[in-house]
Amino acid sequence: MAAFLLKRLAQAIFVVIAVTLTVAFAIRLTGDPALMLTQGAGSVTEADLVRIREGLGLNEPFFVQYLNFLKGIFTLDFGKSFLGGTPVSLLIGKALPATLALAFTSLIVSIVISIPLGIKAATARGKWADQLIRILSLVGLSFPNFWLATMLVLLFAIALPLLPPSGMDGFESFILPAVTMGIILTATNVRLVRTTMLETLRSQYIMVARAKGLSENAVLYKHALRNCAIPLITYFGLQFGGLLGGIVVVERVFNWPGLGTLAFDAVGARDYPVLQAVITVLSLMIIGINLLVDIAYGLVDPRIRTE
Repeated sequence: MAAFLLKRLAQAIFVVIAVTLTVAFAIRLTGDPALMLTQGAGSVTEADLVRIREGLGLNEPFFVQYLNFLKGIFTLDFGKSFLGGTPVSLLIGKALPATLALAFTSLIVSIVISIPLGIKAATARGKWADQLIRILSLVGLSFPNFWLATMLVLLFAIALPLLPPSGMDGFESFILPAVTMGIILTATNVRLVRTTMLETLRSQYIMVARAKGLSENAVLYKHALRNCAIPLITYFGLQFGGLLGGIVVVERVFNWPGLGTLAFDAVGARDYPVLQAVITVLSLMIIGINLLVDIAYGLVDPRIRTE
């Protein structure tokens, strides 16, 4: 187990360095932050731009800037934002809980909906219920997240003013963005649950459980669902990591104060420290989630526990 964790840790370090190095290089191709900061400031000389670059630390070679950023990772000191000079760690600390809360809520919504529907589709294979669920999942896959988010806002926040259209203020503000992400995730999860359940229900131990006189719910939820949980845990875990990295559009539509909005604003302002910090935090979280998924295998299925 220790060797496995050390190997994954080495892989994680390599991935973080590769991702952050790529982002650090790519964002510097988008333009000069000094020019962005002086827009609308009237007459600006080259000497003024040089002083701004020196103040931001942009006069140093690229790899020196990158190494300074890597050093700050270990102390959680990501520097200061180019806009206003706010410590980046403070900005991350404010935005991260909002993103985690929205991603977790969206995944829970999807799981609560997709598991019963997937089981129903598997047990009613070929019948009208199965066909209807599969059609609905295909329709859900065809919805772009920005379109679905906009339609939900128009319907439930404007036409029927029942829910807030944007912001993060109380439980009601979670409903529209979480349902938006949940519906899109459910479209895929239903098909996954249906497929894994169909394979499990053909197993011999399921026939034995039914022959013992167990109720259908006990057979489905206690035996079949648990034994097909490994691929589900894998996908749900990876899906949560994907949510963290792909929630930008939904956060922008609902003006959600999370990491996606923070990264989007940083790209527009060429705020190098903020964008690099957001990417680093998301990378570390996704790697950590993948590791937890691997560890969870042994907790669910004792046959594959690491000695």
